[in-house]
Amino acid sequence: MTENTALASGSIMVVGGGISGLTTALEAAEVGYEVFLVEKNPYLGGRVAQLNQYFPKLCPPTCGLEINFRRIKDNPRITVLTLAEVEKVDGGPGAYSVTVKLNPRYVNENCTCCGDCAQACQTEIDSPFDFDMRKIKGAHLPFELAYPARFIIHPSVKDSAEDAQRVKASCKYDAVDFDMETKSLELQVGAVVWATGWQPYDAKKIDNLGFGTYPNIITNMMMERMASPNGPTKGQVLRPSDGKGPDSVAFVQCAGSRDENHLPYCSYICCMASLKQATYVRERYPDAKIYIFYIDMRAPGLRYEKFYKKIKEDENIFFIKGKVAEVSDAGSGNVTVTAENAVTGEKIHQTVEMVVLATGMQPTAAGAKLPAELQYTEDGFVINDFDKGGMFAVGCANKPLDVVTSNQNATGMALKAIQTLADK
Repeated sequence: MTENTALASGSIMVVGGGISGLTTALEAAEVGYEVFLVEKNPYLGGRVAQLNQYFPKLCPPTCGLEINFRRIKDNPRITVLTLAEVEKVDGGPGAYSVTVKLNPRYVNENCTCCGDCAQACQTEIDSPFDFDMRKIKGAHLPFELAYPARFIIHPSVKDSAEDAQRVKASCKYDAVDFDMETKSLELQVGAVVWATGWQPYDAKKIDNLGFGTYPNIITNMMMERMASPNGPTKGQVLRPSDGKGPDSVAFVQCAGSRDENHLPYCSYICCMASLKQATYVRERYPDAKIYIFYIDMRAPGLRYEKFYKKIKEDENIFFIKGKVAEVSDAGSGNVTVTAENAVTGEKIHQTVEMVVLATGMQPTAAGAKLPAELQYTEDGFVINDFDKGGMFAVGCANKPLDVVTSNQNATGMALKAIQTLADK
């Protein structure tokens, strides 16, 4: 099904509804420009929504996302398109024609988030929001603060005639609509900002670190979901194998980063993320021992440097400078981290109850190039062509960044998009 929408080219399209996309859209809309915010997920918030806490204040995602969602809701210049994917971009600066595919949600605007459909639903799916660490109902709200505040029904529910009937019958607001189909929109915009974000590097590709082989080896983003109150363990940091609170945890830095066989670059945020996650463990288990294996500890900026120094003062946190060679089975669910201490030359075999891999940040475009004429680095980051203008990459689509720097970068890219319109 195709719907053609003719709109003035004095508008901006932002592709990606993570923190960079939200900031870009709001900065442009709040100075008077029409913005289309396109997000492939059924919700806005991106990776930040999955975190337990984020810098600089170590506050939960609600701290920053709630006000941004309210600003979007209150701004009539922003049109939010979720479950949406850009299929093609034609034209040039000031006059782009963009084809957007809208996937069915099977829940319309009548939804009040009452949850009756989830109670009636018997189909269960792996939770992508929780990196498949738990099962959720096929009819669900992505997370408590989700915007739009509307349930979504997985296609597998529709495929089960009996479950589909149960779910539809449970809704007293006539919000369940299994007749929804994929639609296509044609939008005319003057500038496009790519805020397509990042994805965690696939730790299963790092053969020597044991992810996927030993259950008590997790990634840093899995740790964030564990520590989150709305996560699979309700905020408890537990060993996946037996649900035990770990007495010892090893953090393996540069898991796939700064490695010519995987990601040759530094992912910028991994060191600070592990230091932050060390506090998660220490807060929950005051006697736990923590071992951080690193190549170089990077704390960019004075605020991060102070945080690093504070963590170093903890007598239960041990820093070992040395690249990890292997993570192997030690029995009873424990694992042994093997590394050579770069300072003493000593070979270390540290057995712990749980390992967290600081997997690197990979741009989403590394897997599949964006449907537009863009230039990329060898690693898939979009290169901005400011001379040509018209299309710009923001945040982690352009380079590895933390939340604060992403916001600053987004403000600048909003201005670049506005300048494109002003020059035409």
